[in-house]
Amino acid sequence: MTAKDYTPLARHIQLASASERTGRPELPRTGGERATLTAFLDWHRETFALKCAGVAADRMSEKAVPPSGLSLHGLVRHLAGVERWWFWQHFAGEDLPTLHYSDDAPDQDFEWLDGDVAEALALWRGECEHARRIVAAAPSLDATCRSLVTGKEMSLRFILVDLIAEYARHNGHADLLRERIDGAMGF
Repeated sequence: MTAKDYTPLARHIQLASASERTGRPELPRTGGERATLTAFLDWHRETFALKCAGVAADRMSEKAVPPSGLSLHGLVRHLAGVERWWFWQHFAGEDLPTLHYSDDAPDQDFEWLDGDVAEALALWRGECEHARRIVAAAPSLDATCRSLVTGKEMSLRFILVDLIAEYARHNGHADLLRERIDGAMGF
């Protein structure tokens, strides 16, 4: 690579072609706020799925970056719970049990990894799909709900931005885990 390969334009072209190769949704360069926010969230969801793809089930639970207790399996469980917590329980106000959490065992999403990895991935995908339907049905990004913890009002816009940040952070964790498991990088 030459120095010109690192220009913003060259980097942008590399990212666009990576999106085409991986099947991730194309990120909009123009358009409305809802379409942009949901596209970025879906892009991060699919990035996370790519980081898990092809990893043997027994390696998904591997805590590959000591001393951290994180694993890809734990992240799948955590993100399924996050989707339900924010979209189903907070925004839609649905009275459902919290996934992989209790007051007695608040870190069970990361610590209790005895379940089937394929089932955990299917559950996460189902939570994402239901969250998409909730967002699509909302009248606007200004629609609000109240925090189940603080009672403060928050908008759908806030929840979408918060979830984008959540996935971005955990995709970084998944990068390190995947590289330690089998050397794969660059999703």
